[in-house]
Amino acid sequence: MSRNNEDTSGSGFRKIDVDQYNENNFKEEDGDGGSTAPTGPDENEILTLLTQGKNVEALISVLKSAPLGCRNQQTKDSARNLTLKVLLSIKSSQIDDCLTQLDRDLIDVLMKYIYRGFEIPSEGSSGHLLAWHEKVYNVSGIGSIVRVFSDSKRA
Repeated sequence: MSRNNEDTSGSGFRKIDVDQYNENNFKEEDGDGGSTAPTGPDENEILTLLTQGKNVEALISVLKSAPLGCRNQQTKDSARNLTLKVLLSIKSSQIDDCLTQLDRDLIDVLMKYIYRGFEIPSEGSSGHLLAWHEKVYNVSGIGSIVRVFSDSKRA
């Protein structure tokens, strides 16, 4: 007959939370915690670039400063509105030239904003966003769409 050891007869050995060692256990960080997430694009800078006719530079700037890790919905909404203003200011014939200057990460951020624009359409924006979507899809393929839908950081 086996005799129970004192260590296993009680529940003392069960005080370790084994779930903390599971790599699939996802926990969002509480608060900002000194995060370096962007606070959004500088609206004055972007509008200045647009008035100077530097649409491509405005697009690159607004995409690079996208507040993807931010939890403040007002910041995200203002960044979305500004990005849509930039997208709608670029003519359909200029879209291909813009996309050649973007890397894969910026194209993915652009695709996020295109889908956000579809969620909250404004007058005349849907057709222009569809043109953007088609051109981005032609450049990046289905991979960009999959990355956008599987990413937990929303634009």
